[in-house]
Amino acid sequence: MSNPVTRRTPAGAFLPSPVFVGILALTAVAGWMAWTGFGNVRIDVFLLVVSGWLVSLCLHEYAHAIVAYASGDRGVADRGYLRLNPLKYTHPLLSIVLPIVAVVLGGIGLPGGAVWVDHAHIGSKLRQSLISAAGPLTNVLFALILAVPFLSGAAPRIEQNEFGQYTVVGGAGHLEFWAALALLAFLQVTASVLNFLPVPGLDGGNMLHPWLSPPYQRTYNLFAPYGFILLFALLWQSRINHWFFSAVYWLSESIGVPRALSAAGFELMRFWS
Repeated sequence: MSNPVTRRTPAGAFLPSPVFVGILALTAVAGWMAWTGFGNVRIDVFLLVVSGWLVSLCLHEYAHAIVAYASGDRGVADRGYLRLNPLKYTHPLLSIVLPIVAVVLGGIGLPGGAVWVDHAHIGSKLRQSLISAAGPLTNVLFALILAVPFLSGAAPRIEQNEFGQYTVVGGAGHLEFWAALALLAFLQVTASVLNFLPVPGLDGGNMLHPWLSPPYQRTYNLFAPYGFILLFALLWQSRINHWFFSAVYWLSESIGVPRALSAAGFELMRFWS
């Protein structure tokens, strides 16, 4: 059974939650610390990457929710999804903890499933697909925004000589900050690619789901709860893993994010190693 449509949007439904404001403030402070080299700069990079990634997770799920709201599911307002509060997600373990662990240990922007949408109130297949597409499109937009300093020349460039050595071109000031920013952009690219894969239960698969025939939808629904396991199984294969990261590095460098700089950000973030 579906929940009844809420006739009136709760007061303050669109106000950012204190939790999100706190995460945003932590990201700004961590960015300043990494820029100025305050304290242990590796911890600064860790805080900037993790808090910045949390911001992108919140915006990803918010995009799902706001498109669902505009498409007819007013219940997302009652469920608190329009306030950018990650604590309101239906699966905080999958949507917050697991993606952070994947970032810290593997340097990969793992997608998470969080916002529950009542599709009984969505009027068309196209709108259902757009709801699923809204999240990964947010990651694409975030990656492009983060890439602006690299495309504009504001950030240092990294070049490789004939001996395989990397050198910084354009000055090495605030290099740790730029490495963290490059890693954040790289994570957005990985999240975009993973979310667009047609894996059951993930955004890419959910985009296709409304267009499947009923028998295929029933089969899809059987496999959807195991989408994460299937994704890990695919990435565990060395050849697929190589193809995936080759595509991600190519896309990252296509928008101006140096591969060496994002790799340096990953090494700096792991301050305990």
